[in-house]
Amino acid sequence: MVGKYKVITLCGSTRFKDEFMETQKRLTLEGNIVISVGLFGHAGDDEVWTEGTKEMLDDMHKRKIDMADEIFVINVDGYIGNSTRSEIKYAKAAGKPVRYLEGDEDCFIPDTILWANV
Repeated sequence: MVGKYKVITLCGSTRFKDEFMETQKRLTLEGNIVISVGLFGHAGDDEVWTEGTKEMLDDMHKRKIDMADEIFVINVDGYIGNSTRSEIKYAKAAGKPVRYLEGDEDCFIPDTILWANV
């Protein structure tokens, strides 16, 4: 399939590194350009936790959302943390479609963090 490719930015907790990699591979093979995170702070990339780095990475991820046609949320077991919740709100405010690994937009409650098996 050659042509215009949809750009999708992945969002979600970096503790789900394996799911990020699997989803990136699947969406790429479906003919999408996939933008992902640069570091997995909750999966061992300790550089994230140096002063100012997490804030910079969070801001950079919003710029990645700006470049995307839609976002795809990695919400394993329904988990959506604060950063991801902020990214979903940002994407929706920009009119970008939001898709989820598990469930649909009904699984996102705007003022609630969903916790499951964490």
